[in-house]
Amino acid sequence: MSTLTAKEAVRPPNNAPAGPGAAAQLAANLTPAAVLLLAVLAVWELLVRVLEVPVFVLPTPSSIAGVLVSRQGALLTASWVTGKEVLYGFAISTVVGAALALAIARYDSLGRALYPLMVLFQSVPKIALAPLFILWFGYDLMPKIALIVVIAFFPIALNMLVGLRAADPNLVALLRSVGASRNEILLRVQVPNALPYLMAGMKVAITLSVIGAIVGEFAGASAGLGYMIQFASTQMETALVFAALVQVSVLGVLFYYGVELLERRYITWSPNTRAG
Repeated sequence: MSTLTAKEAVRPPNNAPAGPGAAAQLAANLTPAAVLLLAVLAVWELLVRVLEVPVFVLPTPSSIAGVLVSRQGALLTASWVTGKEVLYGFAISTVVGAALALAIARYDSLGRALYPLMVLFQSVPKIALAPLFILWFGYDLMPKIALIVVIAFFPIALNMLVGLRAADPNLVALLRSVGASRNEILLRVQVPNALPYLMAGMKVAITLSVIGAIVGEFAGASAGLGYMIQFASTQMETALVFAALVQVSVLGVLFYYGVELLERRYITWSPNTRAG
């Protein structure tokens, strides 16, 4: 077999790209969850009204919706602050996690030294690091980004490493038989195979990034959804607390499905893409 044939053999399969119906399919998949959510909200509203629960203990969904509308300007401003922290931290986490996975897969000695340290670091309670990052970096954007990175990089690195190591051994042997270097095998076989795994890790990491941003704002901030939740709780504005939590949840869902849409659009050989 010639070198050209070997390169063609390891090229990622490019089935039909995700068409314009991908967004519609995603919406159809979300319909059962939306119906269940509406049912839960209806029961919640009914129970709070029947039992006459004080609003500062548990507000009704309708009162939370009223706060969402009346305070939407402040909530959007806070969402913008938190969203920037999430995006910056997630982007850096992706780069750091992918780079660590590539280094561990490429260099065996480095992998044996680095991988146990990654696992050890992952076991450290990240909330304990938040005050340290505030002390080191101040109260601006940097400590929140640093906290997001230490929380979110690990699932990216671990998932991509699994994908790199799960490459088809027959393709690896084929490239070796035509004289391909280890770097060529990494780029032509292992990396394409690892991209669906990378996207799975990114979907976990984006949700962790939202959590990391909120935890960082709890530790010390003057803006953002985490700051708003903390401030509203001290003022006994429970409806505002729930409204901010709704905003956080919406932010997390948007980021998650944004990553999923990227996977459907560009990683066309992913099993998740074919299943959709």
